[in-house]
Amino acid sequence: MTLSVTINGENRQLDAPVSLKALLGSLGLDPAKIAVEHNLQIVPRSQYEAVTVGAGDRLEIVHFIGGGNAPFETPADRPLVIAGKTYKSRLIIGTGKYKTYEENARALEASGAEMVTVAVRRVNLTDPSQPKLVDFIDPKKVTYLPNTAGCFTGEDAVRTLRLAREAGGWDLVKLEVLGDRKTLYPDMIETLRATELLIKEGFQVMVYCSDDPLMAKRLEEMGAAAIMPLAAPIGSGLGLQNPVGIRMIIEEAKVPVIVDAGVGTASDAAIAMELGCDAVLMNTAIAEAKNPVMMASAMKHAVAAGRLAYLAGRMPKKRYADPSSPLAGLI
Repeated sequence: MTLSVTINGENRQLDAPVSLKALLGSLGLDPAKIAVEHNLQIVPRSQYEAVTVGAGDRLEIVHFIGGGNAPFETPADRPLVIAGKTYKSRLIIGTGKYKTYEENARALEASGAEMVTVAVRRVNLTDPSQPKLVDFIDPKKVTYLPNTAGCFTGEDAVRTLRLAREAGGWDLVKLEVLGDRKTLYPDMIETLRATELLIKEGFQVMVYCSDDPLMAKRLEEMGAAAIMPLAAPIGSGLGLQNPVGIRMIIEEAKVPVIVDAGVGTASDAAIAMELGCDAVLMNTAIAEAKNPVMMASAMKHAVAAGRLAYLAGRMPKKRYADPSSPLAGLI
């Protein structure tokens, strides 16, 4: 004659009354890793051998659990390599709009950036003694990235970068060909044409471009050293406006993808990095902050945190609540 007992809500049959310790052993459970309630009374582990389980008894056996989903495959944390050089920092900052070169230098130090964009402008012939950027930021310690800010034709951009190479011997450059003065959006037809010309002349070209995945792929196929889609209009501080487009660019690119323009604060930089961008470039967000040096430090931490979050893999978004502890198995 068998005895009927209830264990965790399920009926089970026993051949005869048995000690709780023996029952747990037959179930393959380690007494040290569980807790047992016998007929609504919690049983201390020291009493497992003394308690007898018989007909009609009810047991609840519980243990601690964590969550459980399919294993996440961490993305490869490939280093940031641009034109053959590896950079530890994934933040690039500009050198415009600061009150002084000294403030710019302090912001650079706080940001930890190893690359700065520089504009090419005419020398002031009336006062050649005026301070110069190189007096505050040493191009031997930080990579200077000449850019073509303010150029609206491919010819002007190419001419500017030829002068930059002559002035400093720089082959790594940032190409920026603007379409109009109101939006400062890139003129992609002129950008493509200028990219082709510069690459033929031996330049390593990092290209400011629209957030169009097809245009980005075209630039990569032409030989661009990095793709730099805008987050929002230059200097707007609006943050990432097209995360879907940026993510598509990242998924297809085999060269670094660097969000350029439109970042306003640290959370914008973190969002860009969480998408999987290789780096973020910004100028106005730091230079026009109330405290540029403090904001530069914030950006440094935001970029690092965003990268870690991307590698860690965020939880999926859900429409409704999802309890941290499973509801199944409740007593």
